[in-house]
Amino acid sequence: MIFDKLKKFDIVFDSPEVDSPPVFSSGDVVSGRVVLELTAESKVASLKLHAEGFAKVHWTESRSAGSSTAYTQNYSDEVEYLNRREVLLQADNGELTTLPAGKHEFPFSFQLPEETLVTSFEGKHGSIRYWVKVKLHRPWATVKKIKKEFTVIEPIDINTPALLAPQAGTKDKMARVWYRNFGQVSVTAKIDRKGYTPGEVIPVFAEFDNSTSRSVVPKAYITQTQTFIARGTMKQKRSVVATLCGDVVGARRRETWHGRAIKIPPVGPSILQCRIIKVEYMLRVCVDVPGTSKLCLELPLVMGTIPLHPFGSRTSSVSSQYSVNLEWLRMAIPEQPEPPPDYSSVVTEEEAQQCNSVAPRPAEDLSGILERPLMAFVQEFRFRPPPVYSEIDPNPQPFNMRPRCMTC
Repeated sequence: MIFDKLKKFDIVFDSPEVDSPPVFSSGDVVSGRVVLELTAESKVASLKLHAEGFAKVHWTESRSAGSSTAYTQNYSDEVEYLNRREVLLQADNGELTTLPAGKHEFPFSFQLPEETLVTSFEGKHGSIRYWVKVKLHRPWATVKKIKKEFTVIEPIDINTPALLAPQAGTKDKMARVWYRNFGQVSVTAKIDRKGYTPGEVIPVFAEFDNSTSRSVVPKAYITQTQTFIARGTMKQKRSVVATLCGDVVGARRRETWHGRAIKIPPVGPSILQCRIIKVEYMLRVCVDVPGTSKLCLELPLVMGTIPLHPFGSRTSSVSSQYSVNLEWLRMAIPEQPEPPPDYSSVVTEEEAQQCNSVAPRPAEDLSGILERPLMAFVQEFRFRPPPVYSEIDPNPQPFNMRPRCMTC
């Protein structure tokens, strides 16, 4: 039978590293070969290749139309980024092509669009995928199909003025019990730039002024927000990917962080150019204020793919354009971050109420628990990122010498 004649049908991409899947960017040439291995002579009508790339989102929400009536609302949308077709084998006159037994290879090559593509992504309510699909047409046989995905990572160079600019802010809140004020808590924080790459350490410079009669504990978090958009409605998934716990700040005392370090885990880059999927990062410096909700100061982050160039005095020259009432000391030795907490422990009650009241945004899933391994859920690449995503701590410490947070 003809089904027995096809022993192997595969797509092989050309890759500099044999054991690593290829990674491409906009404008790159994707090349490879389709491998056919036949056990006997076989007739083939055509062998066709189709390369595609889509961003897709989908989720459902339950709606109530009364005390006894409920229905499900579906939300979905998609954006096409790649659509290329190529005929690998087909006779000009429409006749069949006879292939002898043995191994046959059919090379292919196509260029990705020059305009900016979007980085491959896998999320809870959507994905950005690129693939090559090949169809083998033979007489008196069903069409044989094979599909293989490849990764696209759009470069984000953090060596730009916008991403090299320091980020700073200040925020305060009054501690109250009923109608009685117990003093004010204020937070001032600064980081040396907006753009970072995974594996880097962010030195956090902050000042916590506790004018209340109770002790408070300052903390810092790196959060990731995945936003899915369809039909004018947004669905978000937020997670805490790294955390830093400070020392207790006593009543009517002040605490200063002289570059306390929080390390960025191997997450994926920011996605900001897609119409229906966005991946954004934030550094949140928070304090639990007695008698009221958390006080949180947010500083935006952009996760890039091209690391910082060694300019030497770049930080001091750029940061001189900004001023914060803090003393800048030498960078501290990187500290070992603790496991990230639940996102609900980071977001304030006021923010949660605002999120629930603002239309048309639905209730947010703030579980914050990494239900799968970090690389699989936080930025869920189908393949590992390029070498710039270092998972090795550049300053390893013996286990028994690692600093611990005694207050968390």
